[in-house]
Amino acid sequence: MRLDKFLKVSRLIKRRTVANEVSDTGRVLVNGNSAKPSKQLKVGDEITIEYANRTVKVKVVKIPENNVSVQEASSLYESIN
Repeated sequence: MRLDKFLKVSRLIKRRTVANEVSDTGRVLVNGNSAKPSKQLKVGDEITIEYANRTVKVKVVKIPENNVSVQEASSLYESIN
């Protein structure tokens, strides 16, 4: 699954267009490297998102086939902080 879509489906970022913009500015890292929105994710990848006032680090636990419910969204990743 694409990075921008995963960020939206997992509810780490609300909208896919915002996920694209954040990735394009270099504020999203996958496994320590700057990642484009089209980066294909796999289970075990570590995503670091640099917000204005905090940094969130998560590990991909599951890649969904389609969209998931709000309750399932947090089960797609685990926090590493």
